[in-house]
Amino acid sequence: MGPPRAWQTRGWVARLLWPLSQLYRALAALDRSLYRWGWRPIYRAPVPVVVVGNWVVGGAGKTPTLLLVLRLVQAWGWRAGVVSRGYGRRSTGVRVAGPGDGADELGDEPALIHRQTKVPLAVGERRAEAAQALLAAHPEVQLILSDDGLQHHALARDLSLLVFGAQGLGNGYLLPAGPLRQNQAYPPLPGSRADTLVLHTDGNSSSQPPEFVAQRSLGKAWPLAAWWQAQVTAAVPLQTLAHRPLLACAGLAQPDRFFDMLRQSGLQFDALPQPDHANFDPLPWPPDAPDVLVTEKDAVKLHPERLPPGQRVWVLPLDLQAPPAFEQALYQALLGLLGAPAPQPN
Repeated sequence: MGPPRAWQTRGWVARLLWPLSQLYRALAALDRSLYRWGWRPIYRAPVPVVVVGNWVVGGAGKTPTLLLVLRLVQAWGWRAGVVSRGYGRRSTGVRVAGPGDGADELGDEPALIHRQTKVPLAVGERRAEAAQALLAAHPEVQLILSDDGLQHHALARDLSLLVFGAQGLGNGYLLPAGPLRQNQAYPPLPGSRADTLVLHTDGNSSSQPPEFVAQRSLGKAWPLAAWWQAQVTAAVPLQTLAHRPLLACAGLAQPDRFFDMLRQSGLQFDALPQPDHANFDPLPWPPDAPDVLVTEKDAVKLHPERLPPGQRVWVLPLDLQAPPAFEQALYQALLGLLGAPAPQPN
């Protein structure tokens, strides 16, 4: 599980794949040129668009960052909506989230975003089409946040929020020799702006300016049924689970990051990594497994009635705290795009 080790160094495997990375570079440049030359259309939404994404494959913390930004935007008084590709969903085409929609209809990450924030959300293979559908269904939306999509050029953006995780840029090579989807900030395409904020989600930073460093931590443990019902009083400190037999299961791009945070919290457990976006159907652990620890991204695909009788599953939210300087920079950027938010009714 996780990124290939060859992506961390410029060893013989990476060097062997380097010619293919040059082919990838050429194809990416051609794709971008088709938009720049007007041979492919770029949709300019009537409201500002902020893209939350990264330069590398998987595991940078985009979803926690998007949730953080949504909480801030809501607190500041602007009305935001979200568009996403909806990776891993069983539905097809464009779909605007409705009551009762879950991971099957939206994908696990969009379903988690919609459940946590209640903001309007639309998924689609083409984010430009999802944005149009979102605004048609929710004309009150003042700002669109795109879940990933830095390399998706059909939707013009006004601000890019570039997220880095613990892996940084790896060996610095493009796919498939390395983890990079792109290795530089391109000039803006027609209809887009070049404004970029950089956030590191693992407590460390590189030399990529302008940058801010967020801190990650695990919240309290929620029984699965209580998490679905938002019963805040049912959550318990992690240390409550310290002396129980535990199994930690994570379907993430980098599940070891979750396991490392559990170890840093003093928990001992057996680790059961799963592929990113694993659908947990059937359950990946046996019916007689001990208490199971999962992330919210996986919990959104687990309903309590699916559990064997007597089995306990605990949901561990990830808390991402950005520095005040990042919040101020983001607020000023949005203020320039949106103007002052309307006063909220008492």
